Amino acid sequence: MTEELQTQEKLSFDIMQIMDIIPHRYPFLLVDRITECVPGKYVKGYKNISINEGLFNGHFPGNPIFPGVLQVEALAQISAGSVMTMPAYKGKLALFAGIDGVRFKRIVRPGDKLDFYSEIIKIKGPIIKTKCTASVDGQIACEAELMCAVQ
Repeated sequence: MTEELQTQEKLSFDIMQIMDIIPHRYPFLLVDRITECVPGKYVKGYKNISINEGLFNGHFPGNPIFPGVLQVEALAQISAGSVMTMPAYKGKLALFAGIDGVRFKRIVRPGDKLDFYSEIIKIKGPIIKTKCTASVDGQIACEAELMCAVQ
């Protein structure tokens, strides 16, 4: 770890603060907490997967699985944490612009805590590329490189 990263302030955000950063709301807000954020560098957080979520009525009855597409959306939302806290992008809107190399490696079920990690790997003007993982109990469930465009 570089000395700059060690001395940079690490932020954390509860659900109310997350709603100040990104525009998503129930039922599409898929991040419960940001536990660690270094603006412009990386962000960590999680979502508690609950059987009470309406999506489990149809995905799948008798065999509830948290959809992969929602895992990717959650990674995009957590990624916005390290982007939208940067002074240059504060108060703007981050829109999904691309996805590369997505892989699903583990089923996610109700009762799981889905941990997120997203690291910014490239910034070119309004386009930001991140490398992300979602994991349960240390096992990778989903990984992808995501791009967003900030407006």
